[in-house]
Amino acid sequence: MTETVKAASPVTGLTATRRERWAWYMYDFGNSAYAAVVLLAVYSAYFQGQVVGGAEGSRLWGISVGIAMFVVAVTSPILGTIADFSGAKKKFLLFYTVLCVLFTAGLFLATPGQVAIGMTFFILAEIGYRSAQVFYNGFLPELATTEEMGHVSGTGWAIGTAGGVICLLLILPLIVLLDSTFIVRLSLVITAVFFALSSVPLFLWLPEKAPKQTLPEGENYLSLAFKRLSKTIRTARQFREFIKFMVAFLVFNDGVIMALDFAAIIGAVLFGLEQQGLIIFVIVVQITNVAGAYAFGVWADRLGSKQSLIISIVMMLLVVLALYLNQTQTGFFVIGAVAGFAMAGTQSVSRTMVAMFAPPGKSAEFYGFFAVAGRTSSFIGPTVYGVIAAEAALYYLAQGQNAALAEQSGQRLAILSIAVFFVVGLGLLLLVNEARARQAAVEQVTAES
Repeated sequence: MTETVKAASPVTGLTATRRERWAWYMYDFGNSAYAAVVLLAVYSAYFQGQVVGGAEGSRLWGISVGIAMFVVAVTSPILGTIADFSGAKKKFLLFYTVLCVLFTAGLFLATPGQVAIGMTFFILAEIGYRSAQVFYNGFLPELATTEEMGHVSGTGWAIGTAGGVICLLLILPLIVLLDSTFIVRLSLVITAVFFALSSVPLFLWLPEKAPKQTLPEGENYLSLAFKRLSKTIRTARQFREFIKFMVAFLVFNDGVIMALDFAAIIGAVLFGLEQQGLIIFVIVVQITNVAGAYAFGVWADRLGSKQSLIISIVMMLLVVLALYLNQTQTGFFVIGAVAGFAMAGTQSVSRTMVAMFAPPGKSAEFYGFFAVAGRTSSFIGPTVYGVIAAEAALYYLAQGQNAALAEQSGQRLAILSIAVFFVVGLGLLLLVNEARARQAAVEQVTAES
């Protein structure tokens, strides 16, 4: 497991060991368990239906996601720059991983009616989860050549998704046999432990290979971060294609996050799925997500990242339209299976494109901007969805529908808002020139050498 891979990283010039790659993969294995349990299968539906209840639960869930995303959007570009300069990606990753693990376990205290705890602890866990991804993703260019990045990223995504499936399989028997809010809350503690254990190999075996640079006299890391960010913004014309990609990503990623964060709520409200049914649904989604991650990793290397990303977005648009028209639980499961496959493409290929577009030595900084686009859009999207679902439910209630039917009508209308983001995001992506973006990164290195 310790032998080196053949080609060297374009950032460090060093070869990565297989153990280092597997340590990186195992972190994805753990944090995907958080996504599967907290965001997808268990906590989102539990928060909406029992901690809060009714259409107001959808509104507060969307607001909670939005607050967390906003915090990450503000902090990640600055911290990403500091991490690049100081060679401290691993330290930041450890801090945010601990934050996520502790407050995920703390969600055990979110009993029905404890809205403040349910929101606050989730927001802190989500900040940890999303911020950690900035620094985790920043290791990718140190582990693979440009030609390998699609494959390595896709493999990491597939292994990570498998982690989500395994964690769900661990908690499913408990929920089936001992159906209670206590078991639902206990599953969050199990998820936190699963994430913590899976992250250990990375902190033991993956070294910080980017060199630590010396601070100029009279500077501190914060002032330097702002100066480097200002310089990046001033020279943005050299990275026009990257900026165009970020704008497109900001929009279509909104659709992805909205679909992810409200999938369990949609399943519970529109199709009457209980907690065990939601877990089985997410397991199906995660299994097809593994297949999608491998497939899109191969396609990104063979067809190009942009072409692969276009395919995945078109598939997601068709999924949303099918979901709006669907009336059955069986149809919901089929749609979820297709969504899992397509969603792997939108997320893993986007991550690969950032690595390809970033000049060597600025990976964390570029992933910071990547996080700004993703988390800023995610601040908008879930909030919009939650507000539409809640306000539409109130409207339908005023039109004479009973509370349950009004809530369902509100959810179905909100689903259409997801399609809007995919259509606009796809249009913007078509304007990105992938070859020109890669060339800009090479020219920047040449200009600074």
